[in-house]
Amino acid sequence: MKSLENTVEQPVSVHKYSLKHDDVVTAYRRYGRLYNLIFGASMEPGRKKALNAMNCQPNESILEVGVGTGLALPNYPQHVHITAIDLSPDMLRMAKKVVEKHELRNVDLQQMDAQKMLFDDNSYDKAAIMYVATVVPDAKAMMSELRRVCKPDADIYVLNHFASRNAVIRTCEKLLLPLSKWLGFDAHFDMDRFVADSGMELLSITPVIGFGYWKMLHLRNRPPSQSGGK
Repeated sequence: MKSLENTVEQPVSVHKYSLKHDDVVTAYRRYGRLYNLIFGASMEPGRKKALNAMNCQPNESILEVGVGTGLALPNYPQHVHITAIDLSPDMLRMAKKVVEKHELRNVDLQQMDAQKMLFDDNSYDKAAIMYVATVVPDAKAMMSELRRVCKPDADIYVLNHFASRNAVIRTCEKLLLPLSKWLGFDAHFDMDRFVADSGMELLSITPVIGFGYWKMLHLRNRPPSQSGGK
């Protein structure tokens, strides 16, 4: 595989602000019914691109971390089993309505902390983390759990915004940092640090929406040192 060493840029500085469990739950209770209006149609192209990239095969077990209101659930094929988790009971109530509306019998919704999953080791063939990495208080802990609950060589797709290298945009991101707890997400999230902390092999980085501000990372559940191109 061709090395991605030259593709990944140098890390930006790490900020001092951090989210906590209650910050996330409170923020998404606040968003309530506005969530779909804010994050629905505008983010749908990214969700569809991620689902297409996943190329789900019959009878695969798929884990969706941070299912939110279930916007992506109808896009999965019926021949896979989906376990979808979220920390927010308010989001899960709306996701349940999506499951009922579309009669999705292959979906299992569970309230769960992505940093402390209750699943057995090596349970899932693939995982999707769509617009969630900046919401989790400890993304490194989440990725450690994903390494554990996903099978060796499982494909993990992370769809998220990452800190810009553009000086003007980066300044705006930093100005938003004091509002992180109120917003419920990290506005200045470093991609290089996230990939390094994941402990997984990075296969590709694909711009999705927002002129590439949101990107899709394709990771594989094996250490980077096992990559032939590294």
